[in-house]
Amino acid sequence: MKPLWSLLYCASLLLSDARATYHLSAGDPQLIAAQSYAQTRNNGRPPTRTLNPAKTDSQCRSRPLDLVFIIDSSRSVRPGEFEKVKIFLADMVDTLDVGTDATRVAVVNYASTVKIEFLLKDHFNKPDLKKAITRIEPLAAGTMTGLAIKTAVNEAFTEQSGSRPRSRKISKVAIIVTDGRPQDQVEEVSAAARASGIEIYAVGVDRADMRSLQQMASIPLDDHVFYVETYGVIEKLTSKFRETLCGLDPCAMGHDCEHICVNTNASYYCKCRNGYILNADKKTCSLKQVKVEVVQVDPCKCEARLAFQKQTQAAIQQLTAKLADVSGRIERLENMVGRV
Repeated sequence: MKPLWSLLYCASLLLSDARATYHLSAGDPQLIAAQSYAQTRNNGRPPTRTLNPAKTDSQCRSRPLDLVFIIDSSRSVRPGEFEKVKIFLADMVDTLDVGTDATRVAVVNYASTVKIEFLLKDHFNKPDLKKAITRIEPLAAGTMTGLAIKTAVNEAFTEQSGSRPRSRKISKVAIIVTDGRPQDQVEEVSAAARASGIEIYAVGVDRADMRSLQQMASIPLDDHVFYVETYGVIEKLTSKFRETLCGLDPCAMGHDCEHICVNTNASYYCKCRNGYILNADKKTCSLKQVKVEVVQVDPCKCEARLAFQKQTQAAIQQLTAKLADVSGRIERLENMVGRV
C-alpha cells in the first residue's frame, strides 16, 4: 500500500502543477491557441530563485537586435510577482549576445505612467544590464499599455537613444509583458509600431486580455503571442524566446567556403581573400588574372609619324630663319632712324 500511496501523491502533485501552468478550457479556444511551445515542456514548477547580477551565462549567439522590454508594473502585479518578471528579464539577457555591435537592451516600465528605466545606449554588457534590472521598482497604478508602446516607439527606438540606423538592418524587437486589460487603445498604436519595422511579442499572464495581446502582437500570432497562468512559471518562456531570438551560426555549424564564410543569420555566403576572385560555384577561389594587353605596332603608321615629325621640324627651322632675318632688318632700320 505504501508504494501505491506514494505514486498517487506524486501524481496529484504533477496534476496540480500542470493546472498552474495551463488553462485548457474547452470554452476558451483563443487561449488554447495562444499557448506557447515552451509551455508544453518541463511542466515542473521552477525552483525559487533570486536575481544574481554577477552570474552571467552565454547560452547562444543571438542575431544582433535592438530589444526593448515593455513591462507592466500596475497594482495587480504583486511585489513577489514583479520580482519574477525581473528574473525573467535577467534570464533573457543571459541568452543574448549583448554588446555595442551585438544586441542592445532597453526596459520601459509602465502602469498609469511610463518610465524608461534604461535606454539601448546605456549598458553594453550583461552584468551592468542585470544590475540595472535589479533597480527597477513597480509603479503600482493603472495599465496604460498603449501609452507605453507609443513611448517606446518615440523615445526608446530612436537613434538618439541608441537604436541603430535603418541602413544597418538591425532587427527591432519589443517584448510586452502584462497581466491585465489595457485601459487605453492599443490596436492603432501597435499597428503603427509594427509598420515602423518593430516586431512585437505579447506575453500575457494570469488575467491578461487575449484579444488585446493579439491586437498588439506581430503575425503570425502563434509565434508572437504567449500565455502563462502565473508569474511563477514565466521563466519557462525563456527557452521559447531563445529559440526565436538566438540566431544559428551556419558558418560554425559547417560550410564549404574555401576562404571566408559570412553569416546572414539564417544562411551564409562565401568570400575570397584579397587577390582572389570567387569562382562560378560561389564556393572556391582563384587568383585574380592579370590581364596583359599586347599592342601591335603598325610599321606604316610609324614611318608616317616620323615623316610628319621631320616635316614639322623643317618648317619650324624655316620660320626661325625668317624671324631672324626680319629682326635684323628692323634693327638696321632703327639704327638708320637714329642717325638721322
